[in-house]
Amino acid sequence: MEIPILSVTQIEHKLKRMAYEIWEQNSGEKEIVMLGIESGGAVVAANLKRILEEISPLKIQFETLEIDKKKVYDFTPQLQSDLKNRTVIVVDDVAMSGKTLLYAIRPLLDHKPKKVQIAVLVDRKHKNFPVTADIIGYSIASTIQEHIIVTCEEEKVTGAFLK
Repeated sequence: MEIPILSVTQIEHKLKRMAYEIWEQNSGEKEIVMLGIESGGAVVAANLKRILEEISPLKIQFETLEIDKKKVYDFTPQLQSDLKNRTVIVVDDVAMSGKTLLYAIRPLLDHKPKKVQIAVLVDRKHKNFPVTADIIGYSIASTIQEHIIVTCEEEKVTGAFLK
């Protein structure tokens, strides 16, 4: 059984608030690199990029991170952007156990970024890995058995559900 936790209207509000938080925390920057974790995280990141471009003068380089969750130990991001001494925002739709975010961030450190932040639309409080998002759209305490699903259609986030 799926229980709705965020509607389209609520998601738009959360994304706008998240974009303002990113802008506030990075107002001293001229440019940031936004990395959206495929697939839901990339849609959330694309929406954040669009809003940031409307509300701030920040230049945003956007890329998608494709992570093979069966081979996370061998994950090497194929990046077009140079991350050295730059601010990087890693975006995902849901932070469940923290594992995906941990594996996404680990190899980025080899590129010597100035700062790495994590932004998630939905954050589950019970994680197995010590990863905390800096920018959170919605936080929920769920059981380990419950699963959070964020739905997307094309470039729009259409809902968030607890299953």
